[in-house]
Amino acid sequence: MSEGSSALLAVRNLKKYFPLKRTSLRQKEQLYVRANDGISLDIKEGETFGLVGESGCGKSTFGRVLLQLYPQTEGETIYYGRRPEEFQPEYRKKAPSNEPGIDLTQLKPKEMRLLRRDLQLIFQDPYSSLNPRMTVGQIIGEGVLAHGMFTRRDPGFSEYIVAIMEQCGLSPYMFHRYPHQFSGGQRQRIGIARSLAVKPRFVVCDEAVSALDVSIQSQILNLLMDLKQEQKLTYLFISHDLSVVKYISDRIGVMYLGSLVELAASKDLFQEPLHPYTEALLSAIPTTDPQNNRKVILLEGDIPSPVRPPLGCKFHTRCPYATDICKTDPPEFVEAKPGHYSACHHIDRVGEKTRRVS
Repeated sequence: MSEGSSALLAVRNLKKYFPLKRTSLRQKEQLYVRANDGISLDIKEGETFGLVGESGCGKSTFGRVLLQLYPQTEGETIYYGRRPEEFQPEYRKKAPSNEPGIDLTQLKPKEMRLLRRDLQLIFQDPYSSLNPRMTVGQIIGEGVLAHGMFTRRDPGFSEYIVAIMEQCGLSPYMFHRYPHQFSGGQRQRIGIARSLAVKPRFVVCDEAVSALDVSIQSQILNLLMDLKQEQKLTYLFISHDLSVVKYISDRIGVMYLGSLVELAASKDLFQEPLHPYTEALLSAIPTTDPQNNRKVILLEGDIPSPVRPPLGCKFHTRCPYATDICKTDPPEFVEAKPGHYSACHHIDRVGEKTRRVS
């Protein structure tokens, strides 16, 4: 999947299962919530990779597992941004392309701490993710001090924090203010400044604009795009809003019930989806175009349980194209077109339900 620029992160068969508490002494089987179930993809250096799907499909869990905030149940997460020589030999791993890479799942906590500067997270909720007892300067500077970039007595420490604030659209006079004195958009800017203050290479934006007004969303998106160009960042942009993801992403992955069902360049995905679930999501995007006669696909039924997912294709219980093979055989995630991947037995039929009425 890594065409063109080199990969910064390579994910292979990533699984994350959360064990459920046994409900009775008679229950012998240990049940798990299969939040991520065998995800494989490459995130290229310098790109914005969008990840979309319904609420509860495992998007946010994937982002946190990628950063090793949650331990992986199975699989490999290989990071190319550091030299393996910085770590002990037994924790080095050769990546599939035979380039030196570091398997994050094999690192000890102290070794993983060395990479925290490189791998950062922008939280979804700008209200609960900031410590109400700390000032803006303390919040942004906390990571800088923790990673030894400055000490509190360094004369350039305050100037550095103020410079980061101004980069993120915050005025210097806000340095000594507390989070409750700011609006939602300003708080999200504080969260962005906190993540970027340690000079990361890869940032997970976990629903970074979903809690904001539409007018503020555009400002934050433009800020993220500007910062990406200035600091040469790589983003994993998680969202349930396809319009937002289309605006900011180079490539887009679509998740359903813990699995990746489609992956393509942003333009290709919107022009010609190759999975029924993507087709249904795109058909539901509101439009003001009076010439748009595309039919809206209403998916019937609820999302199946991630504890006991359906056999075969996980989407077959809601799919308008489902046949007998979908109920028994899981589809392979294959490259249907150059750079366009899909997991569906009936790729050739996708599009029949939403073709324009002439």
